[in-house]
Amino acid sequence: MHFRRATSADSDAVLKLWKAAEATEGVTDTRDDVRRIAGAEHVAFILAIVDDSVVGSIIAAFDGWRGNMYRLASHPDYRRRGIARGLIAEAERAFEQWGVKRISALVEKDRPWAVEFWQAVGYELDERVSRYVRNVQRAA
Repeated sequence: MHFRRATSADSDAVLKLWKAAEATEGVTDTRDDVRRIAGAEHVAFILAIVDDSVVGSIIAAFDGWRGNMYRLASHPDYRRRGIARGLIAEAERAFEQWGVKRISALVEKDRPWAVEFWQAVGYELDERVSRYVRNVQRAA
C-alpha cells in the first residue's frame, strides 16, 4: 500500500470507492466536484492505493483558520489494515506543512464504528458545536 495525491483522472475510482464504503451521498459526489477538489489549493486529497486500485481516501483542507478532514473512507475489502490511520497521518503531515493549529473532522454520529475509530486515534468530540448545512442550487 502507498499513498498519493488524487488527480482529476481518479474521479471515477473515488466515486466507486465512496459507494463501496457506503459513504453518505452528498450533492458534491459528482465527477466535476471530485475533479475540482483534486486540484484545489490548500487541499490534500489523499488516496490509499493497493495494486493500482484506490482503496481509501481522505480530503484534508486548510481554510487559513482550521484544518478540516472530510471523506475518510476505506474499501470494505481492505478494512482493519491501517488504511484509515495511514490516511490520517498523511493528512496531518499536510496540515503540519501548512502550519495548522487545530484540526476538525466531520464524523457521522449515527455510525458508532466511525465515532469509536476517531476517538481511538486521539480526536475528541466537541460538544460545544453543531454543524448546520444548506445545499446551494446553482443555475444551469
